[in-house]
Amino acid sequence: MARYNPKEAEPKWRKAWEETDAFRAEEDTSKPKYFVLEMFPYPSGRIHIGHVRNYAMGDVIARYKKAQGHNVLHPMGWDAFGMPAENAAMESGGHPRTWTYNNIAIMRDQLKRMGLAIDWSREFATSDPDYYVHEQRMFLDFWERGFIHRKESMVNWDPVDQTVLANEQVIDGKGWRSGAPVERRTLSQWFFRITDRAEDLLAALDDGRLGSWPENVVSMQRNWIGKSKGLRMSFQAADEAPEKFQNIEIYTTRPDTLYGASFLGVSPDHPLAKHYADADPELQAFIADCQKTGTSEQAIEKAEKKGYRLPLEMKHPVKEGETLPVFVANFILMQYGTGAIFGCPAHDQRDLDFARKYDLDVTPVVLPPDADQKTFEIETEAYVGPGTMFNSGFLDGLRWEEALPKMIEHIESQNAGEGTTNYRLRDWGISRQRYWGCPIPAIHCEKCGVVPVPKQDLPVALPDEADFSEPGNPLDRHPTWKHVDCPKCGAAARRETDTFDTFVDSSWYFARFAAPTPDSPTNKDMADYWLPVDQYIGGIEHAILHLLYARYFTRNMKDCDYLSVEEPFRNLFTQGMVVHATYLDSDESKPLKDRWLFPEQVILKGDSATHAETGNTVKIGGIEKMSKSKKNVVSPEEIANTYGADAARWFMLSDSPPERDVEWSEAGVEGAWKLVNRIWDTCEQAGSILREPHLGNLSADMPEADMALRRLTHGTVANVTEDIENFRFNKAIARLYEYINAARKSVSGDTVSAPVKAEALSALARLISPFIPHVAEECWEHLGGEGMVCHAPWPKADQSLLVAKTIILPIQVNGKRRGKISVPAEATEQEVKELALSDEAIQRHIDGKEIRKFIVVPGRIINIVV
Repeated sequence: MARYNPKEAEPKWRKAWEETDAFRAEEDTSKPKYFVLEMFPYPSGRIHIGHVRNYAMGDVIARYKKAQGHNVLHPMGWDAFGMPAENAAMESGGHPRTWTYNNIAIMRDQLKRMGLAIDWSREFATSDPDYYVHEQRMFLDFWERGFIHRKESMVNWDPVDQTVLANEQVIDGKGWRSGAPVERRTLSQWFFRITDRAEDLLAALDDGRLGSWPENVVSMQRNWIGKSKGLRMSFQAADEAPEKFQNIEIYTTRPDTLYGASFLGVSPDHPLAKHYADADPELQAFIADCQKTGTSEQAIEKAEKKGYRLPLEMKHPVKEGETLPVFVANFILMQYGTGAIFGCPAHDQRDLDFARKYDLDVTPVVLPPDADQKTFEIETEAYVGPGTMFNSGFLDGLRWEEALPKMIEHIESQNAGEGTTNYRLRDWGISRQRYWGCPIPAIHCEKCGVVPVPKQDLPVALPDEADFSEPGNPLDRHPTWKHVDCPKCGAAARRETDTFDTFVDSSWYFARFAAPTPDSPTNKDMADYWLPVDQYIGGIEHAILHLLYARYFTRNMKDCDYLSVEEPFRNLFTQGMVVHATYLDSDESKPLKDRWLFPEQVILKGDSATHAETGNTVKIGGIEKMSKSKKNVVSPEEIANTYGADAARWFMLSDSPPERDVEWSEAGVEGAWKLVNRIWDTCEQAGSILREPHLGNLSADMPEADMALRRLTHGTVANVTEDIENFRFNKAIARLYEYINAARKSVSGDTVSAPVKAEALSALARLISPFIPHVAEECWEHLGGEGMVCHAPWPKADQSLLVAKTIILPIQVNGKRRGKISVPAEATEQEVKELALSDEAIQRHIDGKEIRKFIVVPGRIINIVV
């Protein structure tokens, strides 16, 4: 058996694809278009085998759709701005640009080696001025149309790195990089008014505009937007209060529980708290302590619930003559609702913890089903389920969902509030205090305020020189870059030194791929031809923010006439991760980050492991998603050097359903390598059979051996086609595996005619092409196929050959399988019955007994009840 040589074949075909521009996309309106896109990567240094799985999935679809006659766009770019490059520059004394573009060069070569059918002519990095100049232009358009505003906002502030951190970058109350306790600070920030589109973003999840999205992603987006109907109301002061604070406004989604209210709480950043803090050093200290906690809901929930009682009482809105104490509470955020709440401890765990700490009343007002109101009490766990109202005056006896609108009506009748709709979604803060990002095109003038950079002055490019020797934003310290004349009055002014959140960069890159014109973010005609993206592929970790922001940004672009679509992604697929065991050096004196070991540094012996160099014992950790931080990564280059890129692709696509995680194993890729060689050997033995003149000599009147192989071939074509259409790549590969083993016997013998062999091998080369393209090209060339297989049309199944002449039906007697029979596919029920009852095995089990039921499930099974 001749072995396939990937070291020769793979570079040869990659060169051929590149020289012929095989995958360049053209705007050919005579063909149906298909835009397939994987979420583009951050250029962190090197790809691992997990990247191969992601991009191989998109590649299967791209190659398949091209073979189906579609005009395919399958581009690649780089999500290149962000803090990791800046951190690398601080650590190495280099420059983020050098680090980023060096990494891009490495990763580009690695991806090309995987044989991806990518249109590299459209490649860009978001850090290219040619890209972000258009981002700045759109920012100015959005600003002009009122889609953007600037306001003071509470942020997570890292006092060491001197930058704002996203909630996800705050770990256990500390900065993810510096380890410093995070503080809350109020800063002037730029915001997109995404809340203005909350209702439309929510409605599109259900009205069909999205196309095919996973239901779990839709649910995550729906929950993040968080539409709720509730009550906005005011509590009135019961005694003398500062003039501005005679009323405290709150928003609640559970007004039905007002009878259970036992306190009011306000955020440490609420104006009421600040008012009393001016004359109260203890309150000042309490607020300062609160500000050491991050702004994320997770951080708030984990923190101990603390409060500071103010010298103020508010009237209970539904209990005549009663009052409620007011606390400044550390678990209330100013940016959620009104920054003030009423606490109902019996039915909110957070409120209950607070009430127990400060000895406040706990009055249950929702009675669980089957509970006795005479004995029902709340102890350490709040009751948050459904039930019937009690201890609730005019609401008693109502189900809680009936009580909710009744209480809203009551408060409205008192002119104390109104029912309203609220959203959990908050405006999108886009300001980041760092150098390596797209500069925000704004200028600060003492006379004119904040004014836009004139469009003719774009791009506002980053300065080449930057000082990373100390923490903080180098743009703030730059001696010349930030100084500029005001474009309105000509006075000395300064540039905005904040740069965009990188989510801005990735919220429109798909549109740039579709229409990369030099003078505008898009060419609208080109954008309208390619968009929306027909198939988008990426990890579930981006199910909320990236996808939500891209949906919002697309609507803004439509309003500015850059494109016509509202939803950018017609179909979405979220792939599973590639996972691998983790390994830890046994030397606990080292920092944890220095103890992780690469798989190649470890020698495994049964259930134990040792260090390849030191011989020390290695701790085998859990099986986790491949990550560079824990070093449990496998290099695709090492696999390609040993087995070839196609073997890696085949294993990645075959081992499990694409939506599930797959565990990398050396045995798995070895099995894929063996199959690659079996395919190659099968084709090599057939010689240049596709060059023979007898390919058209396929007739209906041929021997059974020929017809059997033809039925197998066309059945495989039909099934593999359906599997690819439905993202069942592992099933498609399983069918191809069976087909190869079965067809191999027919092709190598003398029982099947040459035309039928040629048909089978032609189909084989084209069917494997999306999965293992280098092998497919090598086989196609050897068989004598015309041109390259990447340009060959997809095989079509002859429907007349998909109907089996006979089918096998299992037979159950009294629920137990007792035999099977072969029946003509077109047999009537009576004919099936006669054949079943004449079977010797079935006769033994019936043995003269009365047949009470005889049930034929067409094409599946026979059930006999005696």
